[in-house]
Amino acid sequence: MSWKEIYKNRLVKPEDAVTHIKSGNRVVVGHAAGEPTELIDAMVANKENYRNVEIVNLVVLGTAPYAKPGMEEYFHDNSIFASTHTREAIECGRADFTPCFFHEVPKLFRKGYIPVDVALVQVSSPDKHGYCSFGVSNDYTKPAAEYAKMVIAEVNPNMPRTMGDSFIHISKIDYIVETSHEIIELQPPKIGDVEKKIGENCASLVEDGSTLQLGIGAIPEAVLLFLKHKKDLGIHSEMISDGVVELVEAGVITNKFKTLHPGKIVVAFLMGTRRLYDFVDNNPLVEMYPVNYVNNPCVIMQNYKMVSINSCVQVDLMGQVCSESIGLKQISGVGGQVDFVRGVNMSEDGISIIAIPSTASKGKISRIVGLLNAGAVVTTSRTDVDYIVTEYGIAQLKGRTLRDRAKALINIAHPDFRQGLMEEYTKKFKCGF
Repeated sequence: MSWKEIYKNRLVKPEDAVTHIKSGNRVVVGHAAGEPTELIDAMVANKENYRNVEIVNLVVLGTAPYAKPGMEEYFHDNSIFASTHTREAIECGRADFTPCFFHEVPKLFRKGYIPVDVALVQVSSPDKHGYCSFGVSNDYTKPAAEYAKMVIAEVNPNMPRTMGDSFIHISKIDYIVETSHEIIELQPPKIGDVEKKIGENCASLVEDGSTLQLGIGAIPEAVLLFLKHKKDLGIHSEMISDGVVELVEAGVITNKFKTLHPGKIVVAFLMGTRRLYDFVDNNPLVEMYPVNYVNNPCVIMQNYKMVSINSCVQVDLMGQVCSESIGLKQISGVGGQVDFVRGVNMSEDGISIIAIPSTASKGKISRIVGLLNAGAVVTTSRTDVDYIVTEYGIAQLKGRTLRDRAKALINIAHPDFRQGLMEEYTKKFKCGF
């Protein structure tokens, strides 16, 4: 049977596809901008036919209707990364949170720690051989489809066809739903003076020929603004956004000196605007791989001059970094921060950077603190941390004593809070600053 015949035979409407989900099933949904929104809406509309369906996700860019109040009888959300539309459900007990390094998520599926009954995914239109691409979200989405007992896929011509290890054959999809909605877009963040100064400080640490990992948000985008005079940069990152396109077009990102996948941008997922999605469509420059490859520290370490740039909520005077909670409140997750910090630490001439504004709540709270808030999670340990950067400077911590690193951190804290931090220093070390 040809793939076209298979496609025709498995083509169903969204409302019919989701009837194959059964009570008690675990459903893994496609990640971030790759969310299969029509299938999710159809599943929620069919809620009366379900009891206790578990939904597993990471970054949610949609509205997560299955996690809303009143859905508890039908769905239970299990988030590996608390997002805007899931963190309230986690805090109220309607949902659960599972801590996990990003690169290990596919292993949870493979080893049966989180067995996958159904994968709800979104893919590109098939090519002439019957292969669809996972497009903007390879990450854990492709492994979920590979380990699932059943795969239900939206086939969307608006999904870009990305290269690399990013394909699934039509014969591996159990139910096909044709859609044509726009892919979820993430608009560029607003970059203020504080973010620009942090970006400038971070960029000063980046040497020509370096390979970069960038997180999401105003600070990583600000870093890109100050890299325009650099030469022959490369990208090996769990995700990229629109700012990378500009540096490629300017000739700054060439991937020329990468020791792993030279000449290629390597990434696990994308979050940006249509400009980014059009840039990666059928573009052999960009290769997408599952997150258990891209974020594996043993893979990351093979890149010479690897630089990771991430952010956090708080850092204490010992260098402990909290990136995912405010006290006991879970606001995000581990994500790929530790994957890259550890991979970069093993890379030859690699450096890892945690970049943060010195304050939060419009200047009322210092992000550099004597001790992390009660209940706060240590995401990146003090022994892993290399550089901390604020708008006031750069603190290099690796190889430094507790006293020296505390002094370095106080020197890059906001001036309004330095006196209080000096007092904390005196209490802890029994000596003057």
